[in-house]
Amino acid sequence: MGKRIISQARGKGSLSYQAKKKAFIYRVGYPLTEGKADIIKLLHSAAHSAPLIKLKTVKNIFYNVAFEGAILGKSIFLGGTDYAVGNVIPLKDIPVSSKIYNIELNPGDGGKMIRSSGSSAQVYKRYGGGKVGVLMPNRKELKLDGECRATLGVVAGDGRKQKPMMKAGVHHYKAKARNKLWPRVSAVSTNAIDHPFGSGRGKRIKSKTAKRNAPPGRRVGHLRPRRTGRSKR
Repeated sequence: MGKRIISQARGKGSLSYQAKKKAFIYRVGYPLTEGKADIIKLLHSAAHSAPLIKLKTVKNIFYNVAFEGAILGKSIFLGGTDYAVGNVIPLKDIPVSSKIYNIELNPGDGGKMIRSSGSSAQVYKRYGGGKVGVLMPNRKELKLDGECRATLGVVAGDGRKQKPMMKAGVHHYKAKARNKLWPRVSAVSTNAIDHPFGSGRGKRIKSKTAKRNAPPGRRVGHLRPRRTGRSKR
């Protein structure tokens, strides 16, 4: 009787391959209102690599990725022309060369980019038509609508990857919270029911090139070349 290989089982989302739902209870975003917001709590979220801050305005309570220097009781502003770290301002009003994070891809979507710990982008250039150039961490420029909002500063938690795991159990629970497959082992070292390359004990290595019409789950390994052999000129 055939069984699902690991990649198929993870895609189906069974109980063995399911992220903990409590890891995603905090939704990061910006409210559509402007004004003052107070930091009322600092949070740890298993689904985020950086700490989160819980903010309260007159009418809303929302969550944002914490910035370096965030402390309990500090106030930030949504909108306006105050360029203090932590304030949320449209890109068109942010000075050039300012460091920003949690950038909206479309106006009003609450922020989609630059949210991992220690990361930041930079306002690079202004263009006609209300467009603003943002320099991403990979040094590529991205043109966005000037109405898109972003938070001034750098995401907190820099140096997170420099801390060693020390024990395999720590890595296990960290990966399990985000539904990451760990430990990652070689395909040929797995059992035959877990991967098409499994079993064989290294004596009868199977072809690593998947057939062009192979179904999902069987289409693993190298891509099939368009042609083989010497080209005739």
